[in-house]
Amino acid sequence: MKIISQKVYKLLSKKKLKISFAESCTGGLLASTITSIGGSSKIFSLGLVTYSNKSKMDILKVPRKIIMKYGAVSYETCLSMVKNLNILSKTNISVSITGIAGPKGGTNDKPVGLVYIGIKKGKKILIKKYHFKSKSRNFIQKATVIKALNLILSICK
Repeated sequence: MKIISQKVYKLLSKKKLKISFAESCTGGLLASTITSIGGSSKIFSLGLVTYSNKSKMDILKVPRKIIMKYGAVSYETCLSMVKNLNILSKTNISVSITGIAGPKGGTNDKPVGLVYIGIKKGKKILIKKYHFKSKSRNFIQKATVIKALNLILSICK
């Protein structure tokens, strides 16, 4: 994780881009990974851990009807999170993460390991769905952060 986060730092520094995160199931791990790099304030602006539905609605202004209709772990919620984070942060790149890290909380429709990652850069928005098969909470959180870092690299090249 350290090597890829350093690549993200170098790329964003070189391009003079600022980034912000809204995390749910990763609980701030993505922000922690970036801020563990000295000088990260050059690229990192804002990190929110919007773990509860209430915080998603109150802070990120995810409409209640989206959460009620699609659930907190959904394409629609992830999209709303990333769009509203971008408005709040005014950064070049915004990243949202919502998912089920387990070990409990999954259903047949939304199993443990289901994660959505959203990235907004300029007018471009990318929402990716992943299903990590491991039932380990720690694995799912780390794998999600690695996927997010790779998505940041791919959208910024």
